[in-house]
Amino acid sequence: MDTDIMTIREVAEYLKLAEKTAYHLAAKGTIPGFKVGGAWRFRRSEIDKWIERQSAEQARRGEA
Repeated sequence: MDTDIMTIREVAEYLKLAEKTAYHLAAKGTIPGFKVGGAWRFRRSEIDKWIERQSAEQARRGEA
């Protein structure tokens, strides 16, 4: 079953980050996620939207 929900390991792999970095970003609220029974979960669609927002913000600041 293909799902939109990813684990911390999957989101770290998706974003090419260490799991520890992904965990810290989630805990700070930098990347959109939610906890289920104490474990982080992420919607791929929300992560994709976050990436687009980050890209647009960097382009506005001339960092792209």
